[in-house]
Amino acid sequence: MMDFSQTLINKSDAIVEQWVEAVYQDEQIEATKELTFKAVRDSLPRVLKALATVLSESEKSDLQTVVDASLEHGLLRAEQGFEPAEIAREYRLLRFIIFSFLEEDLLKASPVELLRAVRLIDTVIDEAIARCFNSYTHGRLQELEQLQSQLRLTNQELTRLVRASKDSLSQLAHELKTPLTSIIGYADLFLRQQRQNPELKDSYSNLESIERVMKSGRLILRLINDTLEISRYDAGRMILQPTVINVCEVINSVIEIIEPLARNKELSLIVDCDRAPNQVTTDPLRVQQILTNLLSNAIRYTESGTVSLQCYQESEQTWAISITDTGLGIASDAQSKIFQPYFRAVSEQQASDSHGTGLGLAIVSRLVQLLHGEIKVDSQLGKGSTFTVILPLYSGSHSSIE
Repeated sequence: MMDFSQTLINKSDAIVEQWVEAVYQDEQIEATKELTFKAVRDSLPRVLKALATVLSESEKSDLQTVVDASLEHGLLRAEQGFEPAEIAREYRLLRFIIFSFLEEDLLKASPVELLRAVRLIDTVIDEAIARCFNSYTHGRLQELEQLQSQLRLTNQELTRLVRASKDSLSQLAHELKTPLTSIIGYADLFLRQQRQNPELKDSYSNLESIERVMKSGRLILRLINDTLEISRYDAGRMILQPTVINVCEVINSVIEIIEPLARNKELSLIVDCDRAPNQVTTDPLRVQQILTNLLSNAIRYTESGTVSLQCYQESEQTWAISITDTGLGIASDAQSKIFQPYFRAVSEQQASDSHGTGLGLAIVSRLVQLLHGEIKVDSQLGKGSTFTVILPLYSGSHSSIE
């Protein structure tokens, strides 16, 4: 009887390399774009080694390694932000590549040997998928519990601050309504499906319901944290910590974080710091917050084209940063309102699709005031927008917005 196990062992390195390459190239597996070769490969060599023992006539089957490695794989993929469908596609590619490497030997085998090998390979991979999804679901549920705990703690502080600022309460409630409705709806659907049909606990529909709950929960957390940020600024509780900084280094640190967002939308991100001042005295954290919010907004509302940043010294006392996009643009009658909390210059559908909180520009405006600067906007509908922040070369230490 032919021994396919040795063939699998001899070709395992090549199988791993081709599988990782296939996962990278698959456009439907987006989560791998920022991962290293080692992070994608994960525990696959252990699974292949255990599969070889299952195929062997002489060795004892090592299914426990398949179970352990698959459980670890599921937890890791949960941490890496994979979607359930992306994990399923990983295993589909793995099955195809294993059979393609063993095809020549399988065709030489007898029908009995062929059926045995195919059946065993399918069984091991199916078991790996089941175990992986089980641990993936567990990891997602743990993250959900942690998120709920953080939401409760953050909500306590929010409640205390909202009492001192009742004007924004009704608007905040409106903004929270949509993601809260989503959380309640999908959580209820998930629980009812679990009670009615326990066998479906690892199905795609349930895993996707958990993902929707997680996304809505994260949106609420961002909304709450942004609201808290504005409340702190308005209460005069934010203290500047000015220091001498290299402007280009601060800008580059933000670009490193923002660049993947632009790359995911296939936007060109252009940075020009040739005329930037060598050094300024300001609070680097607040400058980073301003840049991060403005660049994120530009990318969020730009579907094609470019997002560019220019930094230059405007006068002997001031320096400036301009961020220009080729996005949706802002109507002239809305430009005076965009720095108000919760105001959005886009349609309800566009605002819902963007996953924004409606607070980013309000935070930017307050930070610019805190740094004793000013912000200007120049925009046309359908042609894009330019936001220019002008700051003093020296920002002293002040604790509140005047």
